[in-house]
Amino acid sequence: MFYNNPFSGLTEIVPPLAIQGFTILMVGLVILGTLMDIIHKKNVKYFFNNAKKAKKNAKIQLSTTQKTSVILKTVAHDIATTAELGRGKRRIAHVLGMYGTIIFWITSALLIFSFPTAGSSTPSSITIMWHAGAIITCLGGYWFWFFLRVDVLAEAHPWYRIIQADLFVLALLACATFGLAWSFTQYSGMTGLSYLFLILYIVSNLILFGGVYWSKFAHMFYKPGAAIQKNLAEADGSRDNLPPPAEAPQQFGLGIKREQPKHY
Repeated sequence: MFYNNPFSGLTEIVPPLAIQGFTILMVGLVILGTLMDIIHKKNVKYFFNNAKKAKKNAKIQLSTTQKTSVILKTVAHDIATTAELGRGKRRIAHVLGMYGTIIFWITSALLIFSFPTAGSSTPSSITIMWHAGAIITCLGGYWFWFFLRVDVLAEAHPWYRIIQADLFVLALLACATFGLAWSFTQYSGMTGLSYLFLILYIVSNLILFGGVYWSKFAHMFYKPGAAIQKNLAEADGSRDNLPPPAEAPQQFGLGIKREQPKHY
């Protein structure tokens, strides 16, 4: 199964241009949904206004080199490793989901655009990475969904409680899960099940990429910008108009250690 390119097998019944056109449509839906989200929530306007305010309150004028250094450190530490979540299971689950998804999406594009036909020889490394990316996404996503969600741990909600904010993670998990099921059934010659999982895979992609406006998909673009702005504000002394950290924080005593922290 890991050496199977399910998209090349699909070209036996669907023209390669149709598959590529569907992929481009999904990218267009992400752009459209993000723009709608920006207009509705005015996030970009907030970032620009906050940046102007920080520039006025800056105590240190950072050079271009210093700004570049802060940005690179933020990308390498805060964004690439989701450092804001601290150490623990939640951070590991997010890292698995993030890198699994990146691998899954990149290799999907390679399989669709570089090796679109059934007659083309697809490198095994790419097909293995496609399946591995989907598996890693499922590992991190299901771990997060069943065991680590904030409202389940802190507010005692059941794991099956679904709200609008869950649309992104559930659609993403559905894409990875149905993609793996489609590849397996196609490789095993289960034609009926293969078509079923293909349809579910297409529907889950439509929900994931078409539901950007209603889900947390766009947060993937906002959070890096917010992290960079925060660290630049720390570096130039503006601190987003917040007071500096206290040198002698209040001591809470040993009572705080009686319960393991799980309230976020």
